[in-house]
Amino acid sequence: MQAEEIKALIESQLSDCQAAVEVQGSHIALAIVSPDFEGLTKVKRQQKVNAILFDAITSGAIHAIDRIDARAPSEI
Repeated sequence: MQAEEIKALIESQLSDCQAAVEVQGSHIALAIVSPDFEGLTKVKRQQKVNAILFDAITSGAIHAIDRIDARAPSEI
């Protein structure tokens, strides 16, 4: 998957979301800001992002997510 495809998928599933996607080969780093993360632990935030990308991960379109930096707007 291309960075723009991943970005569009994430932004379509999270409210008022801004996502930055960095792809290096088959590895991906994500930086995401959304009010949907407010009050969630780091683990719950990562689970939410992984759920969005689940089909792409299980199909092999995404090989590995190396980093997920998920924050609420109040944390930036």
